[in-house]
Amino acid sequence: MKNILVPTNFTENCQKAAELAIEIAKLYNSEIHFLHYIKTPVDWVKLDKLKEERYPETLKQIGSAKANLRELERSAENQGLKCRTFLQYDVDDKSILDHSSHFQHDFIITGSSGTKGVIREISGSNVEEIIRKANTPVIVVKEEEVRFPFKNIVFVSDYKEDITEAFKKVIAIANKCDARIHLLYINTQSDFNSIEDSLNPIDALLLKFPELKNYSMTVYNEPSVEIGINTFVKQQPVDLIAMVTHGKTGFLSLFSKSIAEGVTNHSSLPVMTIHI
Repeated sequence: MKNILVPTNFTENCQKAAELAIEIAKLYNSEIHFLHYIKTPVDWVKLDKLKEERYPETLKQIGSAKANLRELERSAENQGLKCRTFLQYDVDDKSILDHSSHFQHDFIITGSSGTKGVIREISGSNVEEIIRKANTPVIVVKEEEVRFPFKNIVFVSDYKEDITEAFKKVIAIANKCDARIHLLYINTQSDFNSIEDSLNPIDALLLKFPELKNYSMTVYNEPSVEIGINTFVKQQPVDLIAMVTHGKTGFLSLFSKSIAEGVTNHSSLPVMTIHI
């Protein structure tokens, strides 16, 4: 993991995301990039310096943002990390993804509060859109206190498609953190299987990773995927929820767009989504 992108609007959950990103960057010796967007009333980049004085509120916002970015930069550099900060103006919905693609980030970590989603506040797009379209894993930090290093990671999938590469990313984090991976399959009313049939695809996946020893397998029968995840989280210690996303259609066949929004926006725990 060479570099990590942290979109931020300096809210409490974004601050927690920044702290998590710094800790992960320390584990991987990664460079960390902090990114903040400001919506300006005019094209600020092309605006004449003398005309900037016409927009005192925008100037105040910019000054505050630069100070906050400097503080984040100092926090990272005090941990011995390489860090860059970016302040961009008047952006469209694709700007976070364009920025990440340009710098070839290996990870995106950000904060979100409830159903608003910090990505909506930053650039006009929502969390679900970012995690569905990003070609890199995304961690969204929520209200729950982040426990790091992660010790218990629940990995949720229907295991119907080849998720080998995505699971490798989960294993990589688990190995760094010495975490236990809980592989969870949720039987729903619309997609019901026996316990044995539910466990078979998990067994097939694990055959590709004979070195993995610290794991568990669980099958729940619940009315919906989101309810199943919530039930598991209530019954087991969980530090991170990891899910797989499918680029064009949202989540894999078991998961719908409403599940993406429900889990990512409504869970109080950090949620990691991995594109396949």
